[in-house]
Amino acid sequence: MLVSYKWLNEYLDLSSVSPKELGDMMSITGIEVEGIETPAENLKKIIVGEVIECVDHPDSDHLHICQVNIGEEELSQIVCGAPNVKAGIKVIVALPGARIVGNTKIKKGKIRGEVSNGMICSLAEIGYSDSVIPKEYSEGIQYLPADAVPGEEVFSYLDMDDAIIELSITPNRADALSMRGVAYEVGAIYRQEPKFHDEALVEVPRLAKDKIQVTVEDNQDAPAYQIRIIENVKIAPSPQWLQNRLMNAGIRPINNVVDVTNYVLILFGQPLHAFDYDRLGSQEIVVRRAKAAEEFVTLDGEKRQLTPENTVITNGQVPVALAGVMGGLDSEVTEETTTIALEAALFDALSVRRTSKQFNLRSESSARFEKGINQATIAQACDVAAAMIASLAGGEVLTGAVVGSEVTAQAVTVTITLERINGYLGTTLTEEIVSEIFEALGFTATVSEGTYSVTVPPRRWDIQIEADLIEEVARIYGYNNLPSTLPSGETIAGSLTKNQRMTRKIRSVLEGIGLSEAISYALTTEQKSSEFLFTPSHPTRLDWPMTEERSVLRMNLISGLLDDVAYNVARKNQQLAFYEIGNVFHQASEVKNELPVEENHLALALSGEWVQKDWQGKAEKVNYFHLKGALDHLFESLSLVDHITYQASTDIKEMHPGRTATIYLGEQYIGFIGQVHPTTAKAYDIPETYVAEINVEAIIAYEKTFVYQPVSKFPSVSRDIALLVEETVTNQAIVQVIQAVAGKYLTDVTIFDVYQGENIEKGHKSLAYSLTFANPEATLTDEEINLAMDKVTKRLTDELSAVIR
Repeated sequence: MLVSYKWLNEYLDLSSVSPKELGDMMSITGIEVEGIETPAENLKKIIVGEVIECVDHPDSDHLHICQVNIGEEELSQIVCGAPNVKAGIKVIVALPGARIVGNTKIKKGKIRGEVSNGMICSLAEIGYSDSVIPKEYSEGIQYLPADAVPGEEVFSYLDMDDAIIELSITPNRADALSMRGVAYEVGAIYRQEPKFHDEALVEVPRLAKDKIQVTVEDNQDAPAYQIRIIENVKIAPSPQWLQNRLMNAGIRPINNVVDVTNYVLILFGQPLHAFDYDRLGSQEIVVRRAKAAEEFVTLDGEKRQLTPENTVITNGQVPVALAGVMGGLDSEVTEETTTIALEAALFDALSVRRTSKQFNLRSESSARFEKGINQATIAQACDVAAAMIASLAGGEVLTGAVVGSEVTAQAVTVTITLERINGYLGTTLTEEIVSEIFEALGFTATVSEGTYSVTVPPRRWDIQIEADLIEEVARIYGYNNLPSTLPSGETIAGSLTKNQRMTRKIRSVLEGIGLSEAISYALTTEQKSSEFLFTPSHPTRLDWPMTEERSVLRMNLISGLLDDVAYNVARKNQQLAFYEIGNVFHQASEVKNELPVEENHLALALSGEWVQKDWQGKAEKVNYFHLKGALDHLFESLSLVDHITYQASTDIKEMHPGRTATIYLGEQYIGFIGQVHPTTAKAYDIPETYVAEINVEAIIAYEKTFVYQPVSKFPSVSRDIALLVEETVTNQAIVQVIQAVAGKYLTDVTIFDVYQGENIEKGHKSLAYSLTFANPEATLTDEEINLAMDKVTKRLTDELSAVIR
């Protein structure tokens, strides 16, 4: 919400309060101020000029040579390329030495041989956004009011010397989405009562009900709906003051009728819509639900296909507006319009929200209907708008509003005790102080024996219960005035849980070997959610997702990491090593309202190059063993490596069937590792990528026993063994055989060579292992080592048909 400091001063006396002081006070009392800007700031030597003479440039087909009165004795010559420049108009002139938008300095110079003493400016060139510049001036320069004095600074004529306060309005304070609401808020802070000077409505003795009939089929869709008729209007640009207020509020001026509806929107927070009465096609307005597949062309020229979820305004037959969202192209106000049908309404917030989301049509009006409007001022806002249209467009307001439905706004009464207020706030406020705060807020309060009965006006529909009143007292009294006390009692030193310690250790280990943490959205698409599953699971869907891409809770972490990989690959990043720790969500059944089971998982993803090319060597692409090495290092750091086993798997369709293994901790399946299937990688638009996902909760829950032994005083002995086996025999199977028969002195088994190629029978591979033995009580003898190696050789030969080399 953009608030004009000048405009606010019309309702309150803020002469002794600077915009910055006002912003600070509002922030302290609960409405956050995002910033304060003065449009004229950093601009200088921008003045009013009057074009006395305008002729075409002799050496150009679009430039003009203008003689401009800038308040000095002699006219100043300025070359201008604007298509709408002409003699007899007042314009914005940047003199030599002036600074315009972008801190650009204007200099005296020559343009195609003709002297130019400055620049005739458009609004964009002095800082206005293209989205708020009036359409008639969007392709050229701005005309200033006829009473502008040449030579004077231009800022006051455009209200650029005003301070614009940007408020961050939370959904519960939608009452502050209007100038009147902000005036009440500021009035409460400075103990002033706002005084509004609304245009008085004068009606002509012709009845509006003779011109139009209004029917609302379902009052839940439109609890309040009325139409006023204004005849004999003349459509024209709005006066400069009105255009200034709209532009400073971020709204583009259109014409005197549409601008009034937008002005009242800002003033009251009440959305209005003006129809061209003669283009409605009937003398009837019917508010109803749209029919299935009914079509309607909105003001932006787009044809919309409606559904029964949409509430529409019709002429009895076809839609002429989407209720609370956007009007129709066929009934918009144009230069030929002479009669206005002015709509003021209250529409169902949910219906407006659904419609605006369905068609991606978010507007100032729809936002206010969604968050709530002051039901007590619907008719008043319509009357003020009708009076202003009559004043600015020369119209005549017919007697009476034609009402299709109406609501009676009721004040809310809340009771609360002084003891409860002080108990919550830790204060010792007296009855006089609290009563004065309620009075400043404009609430009617009576107190009897310490109990307040507070009547809250309809303009503060956010206040319903005791806690709301306590918050209001705290805000206006001042959060900074509330007493500060240190906590009392015994303090207990905090500590990390087992889960937190384990998570921190996992992060430390993975980042130590070069992986970077990624954080992905917990919401994803249903397809991505169902990929890379540990176990079959039903998705958890949101009832009202913001987008289809964020409609289902994830059941894996890998799909999010693959999105991160794709994002980086698209930006030419070559070394990608990510991990993520987060919850996944599983449901065993599709029972409605059943909460999903949350599991903490760890996922890793490697893609691109593990080592980049440099002067020392060639680039090395990531492979399966880089990722497995990272996992082995992690399991070793967690003292789990002796309990981990891998088994080849083809069960996960998104993974390469020949390069994927499941991971077991003891007998429990805890995850998988492998290459992303080429088809899946193509769908994500990523190169060869290796991933793993592990159930962290299973690791945390695993019970392991530690046996601590002193370092042996006796030397260890290493023996190597090379064997030839079928290529289907896994390293894990060989290691398990060795560990089973090598005896109690075996301390380590390490593979140090793998070979397939020449001199090796096809379908076979050569493996070499180093076995380490140690006796903590004595020096091992050759006989003991040879006996153990003989057992290993025999078992490998018998069980795995290995050929010892």
